Amino acid sequence: MEKAPKKIVTKEEFPKLVKKIAKEIHQRHPTLDDVVIVGIRTRGVPIAKRIIGELKKISNSEPSFGILDISFYRDDLSKKYPFPEVLGTQIETSVDLKTVILVDDVLYTGRTVRAAMDELLDHGRPSRIEVAVLIDRGLRELPICADYIGMKVDTENNQLIEVKIRPVDSEDAVYLVYLTQREGKR
Repeated sequence: MEKAPKKIVTKEEFPKLVKKIAKEIHQRHPTLDDVVIVGIRTRGVPIAKRIIGELKKISNSEPSFGILDISFYRDDLSKKYPFPEVLGTQIETSVDLKTVILVDDVLYTGRTVRAAMDELLDHGRPSRIEVAVLIDRGLRELPICADYIGMKVDTENNQLIEVKIRPVDSEDAVYLVYLTQREGKR
């Protein structure tokens, strides 16, 4: 019998995770002049925008914003994404000598963050790169960690964390999904 997905973050809890990340960023960077927040496509972008919204409320200032499309930087491109949809990278400001905070929905193997760092370094040389994720699910394959974490969830290889966020999805929620034997590791 297959287990149904389990909702682990509700729409009421979702904004609290974003606020937690924003507060931690503000504590480390009280002035946001040299900070660039970069969302990793797809769900990292709306999370990054929400973090910026919270930072505006907390500090009355706004960091620069950018979007990374890591489609061609993944080392598992042919296995996981044989025909990636390339939407492009949009970073309007220089990242040279700035603190860049990469934002994504889930940190799992570390491969997405590694690909994002490769793409980012093609656009300049930041003084520091930090990582913010809504969910850290563990089970890393690469030695990468997040600086800002909304929530840690211990998972197993037969589980998947699925983040839903408006406007990409129809709701704000996080689900723990149980994979069947035939689906295996994604």
